[in-house]
Amino acid sequence: MLKDFAKLQTFLMVIKEKSFSKASAKLGISQPAVTQQIKFIEDYLDTKIVERKKNGILLTKEGEDLYRIAVKLEKAISGSEKELLKIINKEFTFIMGSSNAIGNYILPSYLSEIKKRIDNEVYIQIGLSEDVIEQLIDKKIDVALIESPVFKDGIIFREWVEDELVIFSNQPLKKQLVADDLLNFDWICRNEESHTRKLTAEVFEEIGVQCANFSVLAVLASPTAIKESILHADKNSKRPLVSVMSRHVIQSELNDGKLYEARIKNFKLQRHFYIAYLKERKHDAFVDNVVNYMLSLSKV
Repeated sequence: MLKDFAKLQTFLMVIKEKSFSKASAKLGISQPAVTQQIKFIEDYLDTKIVERKKNGILLTKEGEDLYRIAVKLEKAISGSEKELLKIINKEFTFIMGSSNAIGNYILPSYLSEIKKRIDNEVYIQIGLSEDVIEQLIDKKIDVALIESPVFKDGIIFREWVEDELVIFSNQPLKKQLVADDLLNFDWICRNEESHTRKLTAEVFEEIGVQCANFSVLAVLASPTAIKESILHADKNSKRPLVSVMSRHVIQSELNDGKLYEARIKNFKLQRHFYIAYLKERKHDAFVDNVVNYMLSLSKV
C-alpha cells in the first residue's frame, strides 16, 4: 500500500475535513471513490480505521495509529519532492491560467513563493474560466485557477478557497438589502458569460427580482473596470451606483473606507474557487508541487 500513497492522502483528507463528501470535493474525485479507497486500506490492514457518525467521522484506535504514520509519510514525501525538483533542475516557464478576480487580486501575492518552490519562472494568463480550461486542454498552461468548474474529460478539479460575492458602492449602503432596495440603485453589471453574473442572477430570481428590471448604466467584463467606475462615481447621487463583486477584489478599498458593502437579507452569495490540471500530469513533480502549495492556503 505504501507504493500507492494516494490512498493514504485520501485518508488524511477525510480526517482533515471530517467528511467523506467534503474530502471528495477537495480531492477532485467522487465520493464513492473516497469510500472505495478507505475500504481498500481497511481490507489491506484487516481492521476498521474510521467510523461514520451523524456529526462526522471517528477514528478507531487503529485509525489513530495509521493517522500518525500517514502524517510522517506525508512530511517525508513533501521533503523528497523538493529534493527531486533540485535533481531535475529543468529550466522552463511555468504558466498558470486564471480567471480575472484570482489572477489580478489573489495569485500575485503568492507568485514569489511558487517560483521558489519550483525554482523556475512563473507567468499568469488571465481570462474567462471557460477559456482558461480550453488553454489547459490545449497544453498552453500548466495549472488553472478558476471561479467555477468547467467539467471536461481528462481534467482533475480540486476545490480551493471559499469566496463571497457582495454588493458594493462608493456610498454607504444598508447592511442587509431586500428586493425593493435593488430596484433603487443604478447598476454596473458583469457580462453575461461571467460566472459572477450567472450566480448573482440565480439568487436575484430566488428573491423575485429580474435583472431586466434594473437601471443598468453599463455592462463590463473586467472587475477592475467595474471597481474603478464605482470608485469615481458621484458620491452625492440620490441613486447609488452599485455592482456585485468578489470581496477579494475590493478588500483593500473596504478596509480604507473608500467602498461600502452590503448583502442580500437571508442570503449569502458564496462559491469556491477551483484548481484544475490535466490527469496525465497528476504525477508531474512541478504541477504537484504548485498544486499542493496552493491547497495549503486554506484562507487567502
